[in-house]
Amino acid sequence: MIRVAVAGAAGYIGGELLRLLLGHPEVEVVGAVSSRFPGKRVDGVHPNLRSATDLSFCSADEVEECDAVFLALPHRVAMTQIDHWTERSKLVIDLTGDFRLDDTEVFQRYYGEEHRAPQLLDEFVPGLPELHRESLSSADLISVPGCMAAAGVLALYPLVARDLIDLERGAQFDARTGSSGSGVTAGPANLHAERSGAMRVFAPTGHRHEAEISRHLGLPAAMTATGVEAVRGVQTICHATLRPGVDKQTVRRAFREQYADEPFVRVVAHQRGIFRYPDPKILLGSNYCDVGYALDEATGRLTTIAALDNLVKGGAGNAVQCLNIRTGRPETLGLTFPGLHPL
Repeated sequence: MIRVAVAGAAGYIGGELLRLLLGHPEVEVVGAVSSRFPGKRVDGVHPNLRSATDLSFCSADEVEECDAVFLALPHRVAMTQIDHWTERSKLVIDLTGDFRLDDTEVFQRYYGEEHRAPQLLDEFVPGLPELHRESLSSADLISVPGCMAAAGVLALYPLVARDLIDLERGAQFDARTGSSGSGVTAGPANLHAERSGAMRVFAPTGHRHEAEISRHLGLPAAMTATGVEAVRGVQTICHATLRPGVDKQTVRRAFREQYADEPFVRVVAHQRGIFRYPDPKILLGSNYCDVGYALDEATGRLTTIAALDNLVKGGAGNAVQCLNIRTGRPETLGLTFPGLHPL
């Protein structure tokens, strides 16, 4: 059994980590850390876990040495606690934004402060199996990408990898996200009275996930982020320009070849039906990312679409997938829930 602890276990991502890890056949959860609720039962905060566990939240100091630690802490907190957690576990999987970028100047630009552990930035392996599976198999420090970044990268990577995109012209990403992406301690903007019925552009430019996309794809990326009336789910739409001569068959082949053997990426290319393009509604609770595309061959303008559950493939599920790879388990172990329909 893999003995694991979750720091930040009272949050939305922390709750999803507990749900997945408690159902994992080869994992034992030995610590659920919360600075807000030490001593309180886990199922008092995460009612969906009733009868699934008798765990109570504990403090960070109560966690003993274990095989893996997941950090589901607020952004800019993980880098201040990283030494504490590396002393307790050789394997640390971080789900915050603190170690997603490998450049201190870029980090300061997007997060508004100097990095507190810059010496570790190059040691963290990006936790995106579809791009970094080989490195993850031996990584001790793993940084799981942001939800909109993961969707954006997976939506365009097959074409970038085959040099089918005009890289100099970059790509524009339009991301839509549900309210859980703001976290459990979100402020007044996430009150029901303010969020209900809204389609609120909260980051017209400069969203921090665009820096992650640029890092992984090697092209200029610009992102607009909009909050929509949903709790879970991310849909990222990308606009890019193909190189001259690239046709629809080439695009189709790129996606099919790239993701043919990927257990959690599905290419959606139907000609009709209400779900002919990726839609997060049918992915809720699952670790799948659906990707699709549309091409205007007359202009060479390509639109790709990716959808996922921001708390699972965009967070906790991706982290567990990385754990499976790192520990030599089957990659899909504990992650085969297919989502619900209708919902």
